Amino acid sequence: MFMRVDKLQAELPAPKRKDPNAAAALQELLGGKYGEMSTLSNYMFQSFNFRSKTKLKPFYNLVACITAEELGHVELVSNGVAMLNNGPDNDGDEEDGGDISNAPYDKMNDIRLAASFLSNGGGATPVNSNGVSWNNDFVTTTGNLITDLLHNFHLECGARLHKMRVYSTLSDPTGREVCGYLLVRGSVHAHAYALALKHLTGVEIEKMLPTPNINLDKIPECQKYLAEGSHRRLYTFSPKDYKEMSGIWGNGEMALPGDPPGELEVVVGMPEGGKIHQLTGVPSAFTPDYAPEEMFEIATKLFKASL
Repeated sequence: MFMRVDKLQAELPAPKRKDPNAAAALQELLGGKYGEMSTLSNYMFQSFNFRSKTKLKPFYNLVACITAEELGHVELVSNGVAMLNNGPDNDGDEEDGGDISNAPYDKMNDIRLAASFLSNGGGATPVNSNGVSWNNDFVTTTGNLITDLLHNFHLECGARLHKMRVYSTLSDPTGREVCGYLLVRGSVHAHAYALALKHLTGVEIEKMLPTPNINLDKIPECQKYLAEGSHRRLYTFSPKDYKEMSGIWGNGEMALPGDPPGELEVVVGMPEGGKIHQLTGVPSAFTPDYAPEEMFEIATKLFKASL
């Protein structure tokens, strides 16, 4: 089962301005071929279908823990998309009276992914940067452990290339922070799958990393995560389960060349994380409604009743 915590895995800076085209680019990291919906769904169904879980516990635990982290990555990218569509943080909701008579959103005709507003109110959905839906054809779960791990290694390398290309299209700090954090964590996952394959086959696949061959020290937004050792940590996302993956991630194994040196470690629990930003209410877009005052009154009563 999964436990949910009301935080993001990383602290995201507020956007400097509304930028729906940047949000559309970031959508690629959610619903693209190598996006977070793909990594989550591959690892999740592999973990559900895993054969001989008890006998192969370190390998099962590895896939299961990375699955839990990927759920948080889907949440992180989705929040980044919504924040870029929303614009800078705002202490309150808009008070436009819900007036739509003067076409307040005529500029949305010119954005590359108009459906993000027209259908989703500025939110994220599992589509790529052109609005094409993510689909099950991106999922590989063969039941053969080596084949699945090799696929996962390829998927993480493809995702790294994906993130670097998206990063190079963005200038807003929100989108770049999402990319920087995911580049560090994606490198961890690629390294972990490589080490698992080495234990099973003897082949030192980790020597292929990083792919593409650009070290993370070239990406400014990666630096604080490298400095705190995030590139050396795998989290259990559980108070007591999944610790056995330390036989793969740990056990004297070291960080990749080019990254800050140190021994790999399994951390019981999860990252400290960061706040979830509040999105501005906009009556003229019917988010959350044309006249939300009654909703707010009901919510206030319910909150007081819960204390």
